[in-house]
Amino acid sequence: MSAFKTLCYTILLSGWCISAAFAASGTSSIVIDAKSGNVLYADNAEELRYPASLTKLMTLYIAFNALETGKLKLTDKLKVSRTAASRSPSKLGMPAGSYIDVKTIIEALIVKSANDCATVLAEALSPTEADFAKLMTKTARKLGMYRTTFKNASGLPNSAQKTTAKDLAILGAAIYHHFPQYYHLFSMTEFQYNGMTYKTHNYLLNDSLGTDGMKTGYTAASGFNILTSAQQGNHRIIAVTLGHKKVKERDEDISKMMQISLDYIQKSPLINISNLKDSINSSLNGGKTQTAYNQSGVKHTN
Repeated sequence: MSAFKTLCYTILLSGWCISAAFAASGTSSIVIDAKSGNVLYADNAEELRYPASLTKLMTLYIAFNALETGKLKLTDKLKVSRTAASRSPSKLGMPAGSYIDVKTIIEALIVKSANDCATVLAEALSPTEADFAKLMTKTARKLGMYRTTFKNASGLPNSAQKTTAKDLAILGAAIYHHFPQYYHLFSMTEFQYNGMTYKTHNYLLNDSLGTDGMKTGYTAASGFNILTSAQQGNHRIIAVTLGHKKVKERDEDISKMMQISLDYIQKSPLINISNLKDSINSSLNGGKTQTAYNQSGVKHTN
């Protein structure tokens, strides 16, 4: 069994109960040790949710694989179809019939979360975006994301497109372990295209926690979502939280989860998970914790 399969198996057997209801209320969260796969903290982690633009992480996972197998090159120029051009924002606004290179598409997916770019990439790798979504779901199953179903490459609203915080943690770990040569791209805070500079919505990047990726997402149905990762010393964690009403609340909560988890994991390899969960819950419920997010001084916008 490969190291990553062992890691996924550890996450899957962590003992968190499955919720059958899809009409989720509140939030769903998880923090895992990126090396061992051990679940450090979970709250409604297997509750079905809408992934919103976190969907693009699977689109990128498949694109990275295509780059490694030679099916794509970063310099390839892909044609923008009428379907891609018609996608609703967020997007680059490329006209139908124009071309865009793969490198720019990847940057636009990570920083701008461009829906038109997601469709361009999907149509380049499959006959249609619907076919690509089937490939996404098939890939999810191979990774151990058993409660995830994809219907498009972008995360635009679709009632059948769903996932869980735990499944997304598995995806984050897969990107980090399978494609370390591309992981640094998720630390991008801006990119340029057609004379314009686009800035990220991931305000936690480069904070004092050592946060260096990955992606945010939002739709009215999903709420504010984030999948992120941070490293201190030899310890890396991957954290997911879904369904927040405000971006500031999302970022403050995930920052607290990561900071407390990193504090625990660095003190001792033998973590009392119950005590860790109590500490995080106390902080989330109003306990005084000075987080890296509070210290960052960023302007909190959507």
